[in-house]
Amino acid sequence: MIPRPGYEAKLRTAIRRSPVTALLGPRQSGKTTLARKIARGTKSTFFDLESPQDARRLQNPELMLGSLSGLVIIDEVQLMPELFPVLRVLSDRESDGTRFLVLGSASPELRNGASQSLAGRVEFVDLSGFCMNEVGTRDLDRLWVRGGFPRSYLAQTEDDSFAWREGFIRTFLQRDLPQFGIRTPATVMRRFWTMLAHYHGQTWNSSELARSLGQSDKTVRSYLDTLTETYMVRQLQPWYENLGKRQIKAPKVYLRDSGLLHSLLLLHNADELTGHPKVGASWEGFCLEQVLGEMDVPEAFFWSVHGGPELDLLVFDRGRRIGCEFKYSESPTITRSIRSAAEILQLDTLWIVNPGTTYYPVQSGVSVCGLACFAEHWRSADHK
Repeated sequence: MIPRPGYEAKLRTAIRRSPVTALLGPRQSGKTTLARKIARGTKSTFFDLESPQDARRLQNPELMLGSLSGLVIIDEVQLMPELFPVLRVLSDRESDGTRFLVLGSASPELRNGASQSLAGRVEFVDLSGFCMNEVGTRDLDRLWVRGGFPRSYLAQTEDDSFAWREGFIRTFLQRDLPQFGIRTPATVMRRFWTMLAHYHGQTWNSSELARSLGQSDKTVRSYLDTLTETYMVRQLQPWYENLGKRQIKAPKVYLRDSGLLHSLLLLHNADELTGHPKVGASWEGFCLEQVLGEMDVPEAFFWSVHGGPELDLLVFDRGRRIGCEFKYSESPTITRSIRSAAEILQLDTLWIVNPGTTYYPVQSGVSVCGLACFAEHWRSADHK
């Protein structure tokens, strides 16, 4: 088992200060394993709503849950959304030390239901797959190729990992989406998802994708939002300010898990990936997820001008403007576009993140940093 101390700390803090904690994320991302580890050594009760026996135990949920103390864990809570009003009532009782931890596969109805019924009582923790600080920087390429889903990353061989991801995609489309109330045919969503993989790292263009699918702009936008709400896709929003320039206002689209991206592109191993035209875009998306996981900021943006300079990532940290460029090159150069972006946006710090393992400053406020050592230098630069 690979330790996940960062998520453990977040979850313990949330449980301590909130009567209800919701741990959300895609299936097979390790939610149940993490919850059981948190419960170890404490007084706890566990319900798995995919178990008919546990579902029957909750036929009278207020009576059953109201009689419990300690930590009460309810797994796959999206299968019984009627529990949320009950949890609201129970969480308003005079404090008796009882805490509720609900686990759910990402679902729009789950998040909305919890937010509406448990407003002011619930804290959300979003769980993703393994990150570089959990697996170690020596296995960074393996994480990039296979992605962060535990069973994909830990598979015995590349073929086993690829087969697991293919099974995950099929199950997600054929079972999970219908459970979430999404009725789009699996074949249509698979085709859209595959097309999106070829647009990975590009600015969203609904008209182009709609024409290719023979659907309306509104329909393909709903497909994109579905994959975003279920943690499969990240829409990186554009930053816009009055600069007297034609700035791009559509989001950039990334598949959040690099392993799923490679499966949809039919790339089985590192050799096939490094020879593919999308290798640079794949690296950019992989870096984006790893860097955002380390930064832990509430919002992130990109910035681009039509036919002009652009910046892969822009975040705001304690009043400072911080930019990142992701370059799949051992010796990245400081281009005119990068210099212009830093000047126009008045960046305090600009990181150029590459596949290397070293860090060196280029000029005042601009540094090249290998992804493998980004976490170390981000923390030492007084950002945390």
